[in-house]
Amino acid sequence: QVQLVESGGGLVQPGGSLRLSCAASGRTFSAYAMGWFRQAPGNEREFVAAISGSGGSTYYADSVKGRFTISRDNAKNTLYLQMNSLKPEDTAIYYCAVRRIGGSYYDARDYTYWGQGTQVTVSS
Repeated sequence: QVQLVESGGGLVQPGGSLRLSCAASGRTFSAYAMGWFRQAPGNEREFVAAISGSGGSTYYADSVKGRFTISRDNAKNTLYLQMNSLKPEDTAIYYCAVRRIGGSYYDARDYTYWGQGTQVTVSS
C-alpha cells in the first residue's frame, strides 16, 4: 500500500505562486514515477506534470509548460509542484499519484495510488 498526502494549496491572486507537496509512504519512493493531475468542477481529471523515479525526466501539459515545475526529493519521499504565473483557469483540486510500471505518464488510468487532493484557487 502507498499513502499520499498533498499539501500547499490555497487561495492566490492571478500571477502569484504556490508550491504543492506530496508526502509518500509505504513503498520504495524512488522506484516509481509520479505525477500531478487536476480536476476542476464539471471537468474530467487532467494531466499536469510527471516525473521519472530518478527525477531525470519530466513531462508537462502544454497548458502549464514554462510556468510549473515538477521535482522530487527521494531522500524525503516527497514530490513537489512549483506553480508560478498562476491563472484563474488553474483553479482546481490537485492530486498526486503513483504511476504503474510501464504505464503512460499522461493517462490517469495508468496511475494506481492517489492522494486526497488539495484545492488551488486563483482569483482576485
